[in-house]
Amino acid sequence: MDLDDQLQRYFATRDPEQISPGALSAGLDRMAVDLGMEEDAGRRFALWSLMLMLGRAPSIDSTFESADERVAARNMAAIMEGEAER
Repeated sequence: MDLDDQLQRYFATRDPEQISPGALSAGLDRMAVDLGMEEDAGRRFALWSLMLMLGRAPSIDSTFESADERVAARNMAAIMEGEAER
C-alpha cells in the first residue's frame, strides 16, 4: 500500500496538510469500514497503522486476531508514542 495513494483514496488529497477536519472524519469513517472488511493481514495492518497515525485507530485486540499481529501492532503503537515525545 502506498501512503500517497491511501491519502488520495480516503481524503481526496495526497497532501496531509490539505485535509480539512470534515474530510478527515469522513475518510477515517471509510477507512474503518474497509478495515473491518479487509481480509489480507498486511493491508489490515497498513490501514490500522494509518488510522493510528491519524489518531483514530480501533483497539488492537478488536482489530487483530493473531497474537503475532497484536504484538506487531503494539510495537507500532509504542514506536509512534516514542516519536510523539521527541
